[in-house]
Amino acid sequence: MIRALILALCLLATPLSAQNADQPQGAIAVEDSTTQDAAIANRIRDILTELDGFDGVTVSVSSGIVTLRGTTVDTTTAARLNDLVGRVEGVVAIENNVTETTDVVARLNPAVERFQTRISQAIALLPLVAVALTVFAVILILGLFIARMKYPWDRIAPNAFIANIYRQVVRMVFFVAGLVIALDILGATALLGTILGAAGIVGLAIGFAVRDTVENFIASIMLSIRQPFRPNDTVEIEGDIGNVIRLTSRATILLSFDGNHIRIPNSTVFKSRIVNYSTHHERRFDFQIGVASDADLAAVTHLAESVVEGLDFVLSEPKPMTWIDRIGDGAVIMTVTGWIDQRETSLVRAKGESLRLVKSAVEAEGIEVPDTTYRIQMLPGVSVPLPQTDGKAPRPAPPAPPPAEADVKDTSKAALDRLVEAERSDQDAPDLLTNDAPKE
Repeated sequence: MIRALILALCLLATPLSAQNADQPQGAIAVEDSTTQDAAIANRIRDILTELDGFDGVTVSVSSGIVTLRGTTVDTTTAARLNDLVGRVEGVVAIENNVTETTDVVARLNPAVERFQTRISQAIALLPLVAVALTVFAVILILGLFIARMKYPWDRIAPNAFIANIYRQVVRMVFFVAGLVIALDILGATALLGTILGAAGIVGLAIGFAVRDTVENFIASIMLSIRQPFRPNDTVEIEGDIGNVIRLTSRATILLSFDGNHIRIPNSTVFKSRIVNYSTHHERRFDFQIGVASDADLAAVTHLAESVVEGLDFVLSEPKPMTWIDRIGDGAVIMTVTGWIDQRETSLVRAKGESLRLVKSAVEAEGIEVPDTTYRIQMLPGVSVPLPQTDGKAPRPAPPAPPPAEADVKDTSKAALDRLVEAERSDQDAPDLLTNDAPKE
């Protein structure tokens, strides 16, 4: 009882199309005719004779039930028999016992025939292929010719790097146009979608793999369009200071004050904080000096400003300034500033000379410039040997020489400028810096 119930449920759950798959549909005649069975069998044999791949199939019909035996080249061909036989009038049911042959020769013959057919078709298409290739070549050569022209690409591009990008885009557009027209001549435009889809997937994978390279390339484009510096500008990028030699499609090249090359990737330059010391000719220097805590700090402030303001290399505007910065170890630390024209004066020399003269002026007024003092506590029972003096008093320190005017010109700038110009004169080295481009 349980088995019958399960079987009934299975039959109900099976779709009707699956139960009647590959079987003839329609009403079954009441009368059984041997003549009709023979006619059905002959009709099926005649049909199979006209078709390829059914030579090894035998047909027998009894009471409208068709039994198929034998072998075919593959299972797909055997499955076609059900559709074919089911269309013959009078067929009640089909018993398809046809199997796939294991004969190597029989299996290879259709493949050889298909190969020969395709070769024949390819030979017949050779003139059309030649026409398509000719059209593709003509369009591609036209695109290359247009891309090599200096006008209009050098005219509309801000620099040579962007002009080369325009040329690459033109080449790509003409290549794709030639490919589309050639495939259209061959009647294979559907293949273009497959090619573009595969190219898109490959391009996406390559884009993830070379993400840093793509980022650096985009940064090079942005830096070449709006340049944050000019050739030979003194800049600071990520803590590196030097004069700009050139901007390439991959990196920014600096010449440090030590004469070394500094190569910074453009992606780093684009995202970094850039300090350009050459944008303005005026530049401020500053130094610190300590005085005794009991000194008149207002008088020291006025004295330091007067000394710096009186120097020939210090600009009158903006005016020098002095202020109390902090209280240090045994001294009050004061900050002194002044402005110079860095085209004529060395920053480091101006700073050193100003510090020397301010120190001399402060000491000349009797104001102590103390050194850092440390208190040392001697523990009981610990003896410290005294220095041998041979009974003579220690020799006093020699007096400080009087202040003298020093040369504050930047003697190394001319040499650095010559090094930068020598580097930039190399015609084989690309450079994206131009004086005509907008500067940020």
